[in-house]
Amino acid sequence: MTLHPLDWIIIVGYVIGCLSAGLWMRRFVRGVDDFTIAGREVHVNLGIASLAATEMGLVTVMYTAQLGYSKGFAGATMGVIMAVGFLFVGYTGFVIKPLRNAGVMTIPELFEKRFSTRVRWLAGVFVALGGLLNMGIFLRLGGDFLVHATGMPASSLELVMTLLLVLVLLYTVVGGMLSVLMTDYLQFILVGVGIVITSVMVVAHIGWTNLITTMQSTWTASGGTSPHPFNPVHPSSFGWGYILWMLVFQLAVVTTWQTTISRVLATKDSATATKMYRRVSFYFVGRFLLPGLWGAAAFVYFTQHGGLPAGLDSMTAMPRYLGVVLPVGLMGILVASMIAAEMSTISGYMLTWATVIYNDIIMPCLKNPLSNKGQLLLTRMILLGIAVFLLFFGLWYQLPGSAWDFLAVTGNIYLASVFTLLIAGLYWPRANSTGAYAALILGAIGPLTFLIVNARATPGHQIAAEVAGGSSFALAFLGMIVGSLVSRAPAKTLQPVPA
Repeated sequence: MTLHPLDWIIIVGYVIGCLSAGLWMRRFVRGVDDFTIAGREVHVNLGIASLAATEMGLVTVMYTAQLGYSKGFAGATMGVIMAVGFLFVGYTGFVIKPLRNAGVMTIPELFEKRFSTRVRWLAGVFVALGGLLNMGIFLRLGGDFLVHATGMPASSLELVMTLLLVLVLLYTVVGGMLSVLMTDYLQFILVGVGIVITSVMVVAHIGWTNLITTMQSTWTASGGTSPHPFNPVHPSSFGWGYILWMLVFQLAVVTTWQTTISRVLATKDSATATKMYRRVSFYFVGRFLLPGLWGAAAFVYFTQHGGLPAGLDSMTAMPRYLGVVLPVGLMGILVASMIAAEMSTISGYMLTWATVIYNDIIMPCLKNPLSNKGQLLLTRMILLGIAVFLLFFGLWYQLPGSAWDFLAVTGNIYLASVFTLLIAGLYWPRANSTGAYAALILGAIGPLTFLIVNARATPGHQIAAEVAGGSSFALAFLGMIVGSLVSRAPAKTLQPVPA
């Protein structure tokens, strides 16, 4: 163990405070609306803090650091693209304004109003499937960070994963979105402090000039075969095909990703939602750039010290490096902030997917509506079921490649099709349920094929992430257009809910 008693005091003190705040919010939960969307009373600043905290998890730190380790500063390109997407949507209100005005609790609920109940149910299945697979690696990556940053034995990984999950489950099950928002606000502050301080320490340790020149000289020495550390469109880096996929993918994320949209649907009105998007946009540059800096620094450090030690890889190099760099006290702040990030992300994601399963998969199948207490009990039971899935999936699943590629492709299972349905449903009067079915099914083919084939294929024979992701968008749009044009199924008109 490398943690000093002072570090443990900081970590335990934060965890106790966070749990107390989350559990305290239970008294304000009166019904399922309070539990899932906070009664639609979220204002701009709280929405920004909650959205930023939920989308800055420990898994985010791990995969962005892996991008920094393997791609250099070019890895931060994804954050720039995402920031542009948030700005565009924030200024135009594209998708999120009519979506918020529709007064729905989830995206699939909109599809019942626009298409049919069966479309809503099928969309709910794909949203839940993609979302649960996507967050299936969160616990393992979080556990990897804590084990390698603190010097715990590798055998402690499973215990660390379980403890993280139990902590999150305690306050999410009792307080729902109200607890998530409260803890998000606390975690937003702590994570921001921890990330900034750590970034300053990393630059001071490795040296800015040393960082830049070493990455450049390493690429030059490789003859241009290793990834270019500064040019994302270079063939050795992401390449144009990957970047073009990301441009569409990130626009779909900011308009369709349910954990993000849950904050939109919890705001007071559409004007609050668009303002929240505009103000939070630049945050996503730092979300990729600063942890990416840690990964790039870890690459330089281990390159200059004889290479990676046994047992480390591009994913775990960063936390081991931070264990070398950070002094007593600061290490405690960092670990506490990373636990905060993990708790915030997992709680927000668990609640989001539980809401979709409850609202869009189970409820449409019930002949008689449940009582208020029954709805809350059902949602809490779903949360418990998700927790069990996360624990066992995290224990046995092994990533076939980059964590970012896995997250992007699993998200694409529903992003491509649901993005298509949203655009068509909100802006194309001719869109109908036949086109919706075709888009949902065709949009999932590429990502599911990627997951199945790449789990078994050897390196060099795997499907490229941009091929799987890009094809899913193309097939989804094709399915919607062709299905709607050849079918005579009547199109429904979406009616906004009065303010």
